[in-house]
Amino acid sequence: MRTHSIRMPALVLSAALVFSGTAAAADIPVYRYTVVHTFPHDPQAFTEGLFYDGGFLYESTGEYMGSGVRKVRLDTGKVVQQLDTPAGYFGEGIILTGNRLLQLTWRDGVGFIYDRKTFAPMGTFRYPGEGWALTRDAKHLYLSDGTPTLRVLDPDTLAQTGTIEVTADGVPLRMINELEWVKGEIFANVWQTDRIARIDPKTGHVTGWIDLGGLVDHSRMADPVDDVLNGIAYDAAHDRLFVTGKRWPSVFEIRLKR
Repeated sequence: MRTHSIRMPALVLSAALVFSGTAAAADIPVYRYTVVHTFPHDPQAFTEGLFYDGGFLYESTGEYMGSGVRKVRLDTGKVVQQLDTPAGYFGEGIILTGNRLLQLTWRDGVGFIYDRKTFAPMGTFRYPGEGWALTRDAKHLYLSDGTPTLRVLDPDTLAQTGTIEVTADGVPLRMINELEWVKGEIFANVWQTDRIARIDPKTGHVTGWIDLGGLVDHSRMADPVDDVLNGIAYDAAHDRLFVTGKRWPSVFEIRLKR
């Protein structure tokens, strides 16, 4: 998603606002982290979507003059394959489904379909409202739009088949952003915070917070308001969890701890 100056001109979010009231209650466990490895990341990439597949990171970048999809070597950060999003569209989340790579756009209600191997355009699909992020399990796609509601999509037809209302101790969780399916849970960045919500897809309940405070020094970012945590990828075969942010110079492999 884009900057506060375009999306929400009267509001600069903080953890205190997003996690107000019982949404930050002490009975929801808070996990910290250990950095296992640090990998290079393009500091110009305004990361909107991220996932891991076959030894590579796949990334979607945003902004109207910089949106695209790319395949990136994890160890070097080298972009080995790249395609610009059609002009005039703000790129958002991405995911693979079958032989297709799907990319959302922010406010246009249109998604782009690319060939997963060649990135050749294959068509478009439509959805109402905004598009922020995508992830999937074996049977469904999940789409976030910044609201407390996750949409459930059919991976073949891309039609909406259901919704998940996300709450933390009964309070709707706003600003749900980048998504990743991890061991039966949905991990979700919460925009402009250093926290990831662990969401039970059956109930929509937040079962834990991952606090990534201190992972980077925000004061050293070129634009501390916008260059925020956003990007989660999971290597299921080797049980590796990766995180990054918009225009961050690094991708971090982390291990969670209490």
